[in-house]
Amino acid sequence: MASSKIPNPRAWWLVLPVVALVAFNAVLPLMAVVNYSVQETFGNNEFFFEGVKWFEEVVNSERFRDALQRQLLFTAIVLAIELPLGVAIALAMPRKGFWASVCLVLMAMPLLIPWNVVGAIWNIFALPDIGLLGRSLNALGWDYNYTRQPVAAWFTLVAMDVWHWTSLVVLLAYAGLSAIPDAYYQAARIDGASRWAILRHIQLPKMRRVLTIAVLLRFMDSFMIYTEAVVLTGGGPGNATTLLSIDLVKIALGQFDLGPAAAMSLIYFLIVLLLSWLYYTIMTKDEPA
Repeated sequence: MASSKIPNPRAWWLVLPVVALVAFNAVLPLMAVVNYSVQETFGNNEFFFEGVKWFEEVVNSERFRDALQRQLLFTAIVLAIELPLGVAIALAMPRKGFWASVCLVLMAMPLLIPWNVVGAIWNIFALPDIGLLGRSLNALGWDYNYTRQPVAAWFTLVAMDVWHWTSLVVLLAYAGLSAIPDAYYQAARIDGASRWAILRHIQLPKMRRVLTIAVLLRFMDSFMIYTEAVVLTGGGPGNATTLLSIDLVKIALGQFDLGPAAAMSLIYFLIVLLLSWLYYTIMTKDEPA
């Protein structure tokens, strides 16, 4: 049966303000970065065309490759922790009643804290002398000092991100679980399905879409993390936690190398875009059009 809906092209006028806002806030700055990436400047508003020189320099730079490896490792670690942990917490939360509301509020609280405040909180919380986490770990026998030990710095950085962002996965997974009709669970109880069978054959497949969104959001956020990490460790000790975003800011603002920084930011953007597209394509390839 053919659809009786009549398209209304006037609805596109409602989208125009959003398109204009995105163009102003994203497209125009992007074009400025593209302009800087192919030029060199020595001040006095004088520019010299350099072509793809800065892109070649960034790609062949060991500094860039090291920062990219640290970034990929950090993203892989937090995703490996936050996804299963978020799903497990969502499964344990009540679906109805007073305590369901309490759990949802508690889960949402870390997401309301500004990123710089999160870094400052964990900076104090993990100090080995006065911080609750630092003193507790040292009292348990671990010689813990995240300002001097790379392993401790990585542990603290990952713990901070897990504390801050697991709630997002929990809320998305909880929404997916709440949307599953009770008829599926009733049929599973009639068939005598185990808890694991229900999770494997009902809950996880029904949560596939929301988990895809959760992975995409957490991948992009963790791959572009800056504020929390720079407030907590500043990229140290040494360069142990100098992620790609931190290194980019050091090149752009610390060294004021605008050409290499612009080229690096475009490569950074393309990496995030490509990996996100690959993941989304793989996850949705079996879905009906």
